[in-house]
Amino acid sequence: MGISSRLKKFKTEIGPTVKEMKFMITRMKKSPLSMVGVAMLLFFVAVALLAPVLAPVPEGQTDPYRVPREGYLAEPKPPSEKHPFGTTPWQFDLYYGVIWGTRTAFRIGLIVVLSALAIGLSIGTIAGYYGGVIDELMMRFTDIIWAFPNLILCMALVSVLGPTLDSIILALTIVGWPTYARVIRGEILKVREEDYVEAAKAVGCSDFRVIFKHVLPNSIYSILIMASLDIGAIVLTAAALMFLGLGPPSGYADWGQMISFSRGWIYASPSNPWGYWWTWTIPGVFIFIFVLAWNLLGDAVRDIFDPTLRRR
Repeated sequence: MGISSRLKKFKTEIGPTVKEMKFMITRMKKSPLSMVGVAMLLFFVAVALLAPVLAPVPEGQTDPYRVPREGYLAEPKPPSEKHPFGTTPWQFDLYYGVIWGTRTAFRIGLIVVLSALAIGLSIGTIAGYYGGVIDELMMRFTDIIWAFPNLILCMALVSVLGPTLDSIILALTIVGWPTYARVIRGEILKVREEDYVEAAKAVGCSDFRVIFKHVLPNSIYSILIMASLDIGAIVLTAAALMFLGLGPPSGYADWGQMISFSRGWIYASPSNPWGYWWTWTIPGVFIFIFVLAWNLLGDAVRDIFDPTLRRR
């Protein structure tokens, strides 16, 4: 096969992919808020990648997620040249905490969503495709997990497993997968009755090929949208657990823990009610913008994958 023939074949194969990419970019450009969300998310990606440069690890410190401190004074210090965002009670450097806390937020959000998505996708696909007893057993087990309030179940699991970041990630994964399982099951129940699925079975395609070639590609979009929207909610739940003291030991670089330090300093005194505003405002703003960025990006993903919009 000559070079020109190979190039022609390559263009033919990659053509649909390029067309899809152009469609996605066009859809996002038509939504200014989506572009704002992408820009905010890129900002946090840059902060996470450049954390060692923006907030260098103190010399002799082996764990970069351990927030440096200067003494044990209970009263927070205001922003200064040495501490741009001030200090928390017990003198943890707030700037260092929120910069490295960006990495913690990405770690929690992405690991939990990908893990919960993988578990929910597997269980929901098997239950929806095969139905019968398998469907009943899997969905009743899913209902049991789903019946517990998420935050309370997370608190119980973290208390049993121990207050560590890995425990929080595992607990959030356990309470997160049932939603994906139920949604993908419902989608597969509709898709498996389509004519092209029946035709694939009739020509002798294996269940594995039917599921991954015909069923999943036509039913997965809804949970991809859910996943993009869930990352922000997961980071909020993790911050709540950290605020309640169910996270790593004191001084770990996490936005929720940074806010928890300020619990006794949110209201200073009647004469100076906002005297220690930086202790809770700065990490709170980081959480707010991070969650908002993922929500706006989720709206963009919804617009891209919405089949009704593709016809316009």
